[in-house]
Amino acid sequence: MNKLLLLALAGACGTLARYWLSIAVHSATGRGLPWGTALVNLLGCLLFGLIWVLADQRQLIRPELRGVLLVGFLGAFTTFSSLIFESGEFLRNDQWAMAALNIAGQNILGFAAFFLGAALGRVL
Repeated sequence: MNKLLLLALAGACGTLARYWLSIAVHSATGRGLPWGTALVNLLGCLLFGLIWVLADQRQLIRPELRGVLLVGFLGAFTTFSSLIFESGEFLRNDQWAMAALNIAGQNILGFAAFFLGAALGRVL
């Protein structure tokens, strides 16, 4: 139960961090490109890589905390970092086709799912 509570709290913190950072960047840059989302995604990737290495290779972060940070906080902050990490794992294992399929597939299917959901919303 403690692990679920920690994940939920970390998720709430990640959600709030994403919201506040996006609002701050949007206020600073105005309309146009979604710089807030871009910054959140890039920062999420940077933090994912940092936490992963500190936990997995340098063993400076306990495995339990790694999960809370990566799944809880960063999972709510941005799932883009997970997409990049998983695609990077394919590349590290010389599975270039799988990496390309993962990146292209999720983006193409994501657009299709978005427009399907929008169409369903208009019908209902």
